[in-house]
Amino acid sequence: MRRYVLSAIVVASLALAGCGGSGSDSSSSQPTPAPSPGDASQMEIGGAVQQPAKDQAPTGRQEIVTGQVAITADDPVAVGRQIVDKVDDLGGRVDQLTEQPGSDHQDASSSLTIRVPADSLTTTLDDLRELGKVTSVSVTKSDVTMQSQDLDARIGALTASVTRLQALITSAANTADLIEAERALSERQGELDSLTAQKRSLSDQVALATLTIDVTATDAAQPSPGPDTFWEGIVAGWNALLSAIKGAAVVVGALIPWFGFVAVIALIGYGAYRLRRMSNRPPGPPSGPAAEREEAKTQ
Repeated sequence: MRRYVLSAIVVASLALAGCGGSGSDSSSSQPTPAPSPGDASQMEIGGAVQQPAKDQAPTGRQEIVTGQVAITADDPVAVGRQIVDKVDDLGGRVDQLTEQPGSDHQDASSSLTIRVPADSLTTTLDDLRELGKVTSVSVTKSDVTMQSQDLDARIGALTASVTRLQALITSAANTADLIEAERALSERQGELDSLTAQKRSLSDQVALATLTIDVTATDAAQPSPGPDTFWEGIVAGWNALLSAIKGAAVVVGALIPWFGFVAVIALIGYGAYRLRRMSNRPPGPPSGPAAEREEAKTQ
């Protein structure tokens, strides 16, 4: 009996071991699932294998910096020329310069539009504060990173297209293919030149900040308040009278030539009127000896 029991236990153990082995074999023999499109590490576009965008190096932020600065100084023209010298030292350039010397009717002033390296903007503003009194500063930054990246991508695509068209022209089998390839190359080359010019202009605006600077004369002293005493009132009134007399004399002096011109015109008109009346007057009766002889005849 004990022998039969041991034999049954051995058979059962062998059966369980066989089931476990077959289960593990079936699980290991299942096919591995295909990778999803998003798990692909490479993408094929137009027959060329490209790395995904996440492998590309990030591009730094690009900004166009513009600003306006107002300065007051005793000699605006001299300050404007000092600004030109400082711009040259910083490696920038002056796009516009207007100088207005002072006169009796207009204060001196100077206006400039300068381009300085964007990374030297703070240094430039500090230098301007040393030349005069800065009354206002306004700086604006415009982000053009996306625009620059778009131009780079379009330039790269057009460059590759131009290269392929040049290869097609070299290997053209007939005249029709050659003409079509040259026409397409001309269009692509024109677009590439235009985009390259836009990229060059944008890069210049990013590299050099633009500042518009207005330099004017120092504000004049505030006028003194009105007179406070009787004597100051007399002095103020006398000065006002002299100013009025001076102004009236200037007006009369300006009108005298007009009065002379009007008088001459009036005399000419009056003389013409007198001549016309004399020519239209009827002749009177004769007088003197001729009148006596005429009267004797009638008797």
